[in-house]
Amino acid sequence: MGVEGKRKTRRGKRGGEAKRKENDGTNGSKESAQEQAKYATTTEPIASEYIPPPMDSGDQKLFFYDTNAQPGEEEPQDPTEKISPASYGLVNPDLQKYLKGCEGMLDDQAFESAEDRDIFVTNVYSEMKNFELQLTTDHECSRILEKLFRISSNYQIRRFFSLTKDDIILLVVHRFSSHTIQTLLLLSAVALGSEMRGETADDFTEAAAADEDDGASQAIRTKLPTFEELVLGLTNALTEQWSYMMSNEYASHILRVLLLVLAGKPIEDQKNPKSAVKSKRSAKYMEDRNGAPINHRVLSETRTVPASFGQALEGLLSTVGNAMSDYTARSATNSTVGSPVLQLMLELQAQKPSFEQPGALLDKCLMGLITDSASNPRRNAYVEMMLEDVVGSHFLQAVARTASTSLFQVFYQQFLSGKLRKLAFHPIANFVVQSVFSCAKDKHQLEAMVKEAGPMFGDLLFKNRPGVVRALVDSSVRLQAGHKEIIGAIYSGLDANTPEERNELINLLAFLIKYPDFVNADYNSLPFKIQGSLIIQSILLLPGDGQGPILESFFAQDPARMYSWCKDPSGSRIIEAVFASMQIPTRTKRMVREQFSGHYADLALDRCGSHIVDAAWKTADIAFKESIVQELLQKETQLQDSQFGRIMLRNCGAEHYKRRADQWRERERGLERKKHMFKDILGDKLVLNDNKAPGSGSAPEKSQANAPSLSSRKNKRK
Repeated sequence: MGVEGKRKTRRGKRGGEAKRKENDGTNGSKESAQEQAKYATTTEPIASEYIPPPMDSGDQKLFFYDTNAQPGEEEPQDPTEKISPASYGLVNPDLQKYLKGCEGMLDDQAFESAEDRDIFVTNVYSEMKNFELQLTTDHECSRILEKLFRISSNYQIRRFFSLTKDDIILLVVHRFSSHTIQTLLLLSAVALGSEMRGETADDFTEAAAADEDDGASQAIRTKLPTFEELVLGLTNALTEQWSYMMSNEYASHILRVLLLVLAGKPIEDQKNPKSAVKSKRSAKYMEDRNGAPINHRVLSETRTVPASFGQALEGLLSTVGNAMSDYTARSATNSTVGSPVLQLMLELQAQKPSFEQPGALLDKCLMGLITDSASNPRRNAYVEMMLEDVVGSHFLQAVARTASTSLFQVFYQQFLSGKLRKLAFHPIANFVVQSVFSCAKDKHQLEAMVKEAGPMFGDLLFKNRPGVVRALVDSSVRLQAGHKEIIGAIYSGLDANTPEERNELINLLAFLIKYPDFVNADYNSLPFKIQGSLIIQSILLLPGDGQGPILESFFAQDPARMYSWCKDPSGSRIIEAVFASMQIPTRTKRMVREQFSGHYADLALDRCGSHIVDAAWKTADIAFKESIVQELLQKETQLQDSQFGRIMLRNCGAEHYKRRADQWRERERGLERKKHMFKDILGDKLVLNDNKAPGSGSAPEKSQANAPSLSSRKNKRK
């Protein structure tokens, strides 16, 4: 085959067709003209041609109308077009590389002195001068800035915060800079305390002066706003765009922090993970990159704030509540982003006289329930949808916590009463039922709840809804009412009707098993149920005739069985609850302590049993404490080899007793006198932790406050 033939072959099918059309010339044009004429004269449409449907074709309508819509409830325009995130361009690669190199120093904190650290921080601020806002919008640099802020002086934080003043709205809605603003706000809350006390020595330093230009540093420094002014300025800026910020996934967490800062409420409560203002995803991201949270003690407790904060918070809540439309308020209740902000606003507004006025924010969220409490089918459908919604149910739980007695009664009667069986077994609505039960406002409401839910206790306990029963018990403890009816309903639910059967009440609840099944089961193979253990612990807080059945069942058991409970995570907490309950008489607690005599040394070696020894020690008199110490000293060698045993020996002052028993007794008597002196004020929360032997020649021991005490390790027990 020649070269020309090869070229024709390489053209392929497309090339060949194109070449033939070129050669055909006139013939091709005639054929195309004939085809066009053919289709032009054809009346039938082509198969691929789109045919629009008629405007009205019988019963099928093209448009649908919301018959439930009310006048003035048109959906507002989306305000996202008005606010665009900040954009300052890409960061200089050299500056970015420099900050990444500084990140290692920020993580290690390996500075020889505080002066070296201040010089390092000042140099970093000098390098990034005039690029501060640009760095906040960078993925990596914004995270490095958060680490830098944690070791910066108050002056440096104030200076950086003041630079964001003009572009704060654009920065708050940015994916990365919003976290930088949140860190600045948290550090401002920490520094507000020292600012209110007039402790501003940290603001005027040579390092801060070196951070400014030439000789104008003093003039610039005097113009810097205080932390109070910075927070108030941020509040004024965000108030105007609050409704949009609530729906923005990057700005909403800043709104929550701002509300907590203004109110002086705990921001990062370590005991309550649900109070965290950072999502689990964000916390995990920072943890993987050595970005430790600001675990400052000030943020986990109630703070004193300037008087201007209270006025600003009240004005913010009033302005936002009045300006927010009914549609926006109801949309926020079911929004994963806006609902947490809305719930916090309601909780902060709950103590205000205007909280439950007609037309208030809560009234808008509940579709006019306060304005007109009469039954409304449209409102009933709306609340029913919220009860079964993952986000809306959380909002209704907040309503149950903050509502007054009258509003709570209306809410319960219209939306829950008569529907408890359906709602209590719903996978989402049951949490709202639990919140409503635990927030009963008076004994009459509690009695009505127990009357309707009591016959369902059997199903609730054994169909994965024991939390509903526990909520009623907790409410009974708080109101000191309804416990007889609750105990009777529990007996019926467990099929324990005779006195002999009721003697097994503590076993039936601990294992969540009915009496007929318990009799036929192997006791040693029965697993403890956490919810059952929690119900028993709550019952032990009831007054005498309430927790009496549990104690009677406890003493009816074989002591060996109760001893085995002490070494189980769930069972040991029940024994601890006996010692901790204020409702149980001292004589009864002494009987429980004596039941474990001879076993305290073995319990001290166990991870769970050591808590029982600690709880028994706190409620014992001097004579019984001495017997416990003597038991521990008999196995001192084994206890010294055990982590839990060493802590128990230190808590009991065993070394002091072994050397100077008389001084140990005198010291314990002194501690008892102090305990009784402050008992009326502090109750059982008084902890006396000075276990160092006075006058002893031994090396000074660490006090219990600094040692890893047993009570501090409770949450680590599984």
